Amino acid sequence: MSPVERADAARNRVKVLEAAEHLFATRDPSTVTMDDIAKAAGVGRGTLYRRYPDRASIARALLDAHEREIQERLLRGEGPLGPEPAATPAERLGAFYTAMVHLLERHSHLLLGAETGPARLATGAYGFWRAHVRMLAAAAGAPDPDVLADQLLAPLAPELYRRHRDQGVSPERVEASLRLLAHRLLGD
Repeated sequence: MSPVERADAARNRVKVLEAAEHLFATRDPSTVTMDDIAKAAGVGRGTLYRRYPDRASIARALLDAHEREIQERLLRGEGPLGPEPAATPAERLGAFYTAMVHLLERHSHLLLGAETGPARLATGAYGFWRAHVRMLAAAAGAPDPDVLADQLLAPLAPELYRRHRDQGVSPERVEASLRLLAHRLLGD
């Protein structure tokens, strides 16, 4: 059984997460410092660092609930994102891309703070996404699903998504391109 969180620690955790969410949403996430978060939350640096060693860990904590919701839908939700009723691997990958574009659109500021560069590949969420996409590629009979899984996830890098949005590309265009990719590579 995990230890019960003290009431003051729970209040501080909420204050930190709310302050960080606001700062990541209103500023360039790469410019937000731990000091900024501590000040905005009204907590001391020691309080902040005891729970979160860096700003990426704070962004990951904020993203966790959003990513878990998609994971739950992948495992138990309705098709084509979820397993029931059955859909083709291409349809499921297309639905996954749609869900991820929505996540990127709503929370790219958090993803840019937590899941960029090599750090993105080390997150638990990436491992889950990779296993799901690998399973779809294997089910479609695609050659070398281990390599293909990473390649199919590469277009979801938050830096790339943000670049497209900054260039005026709509989320709908990104989604349509990704669905095309899913259907061309995994076929129907």
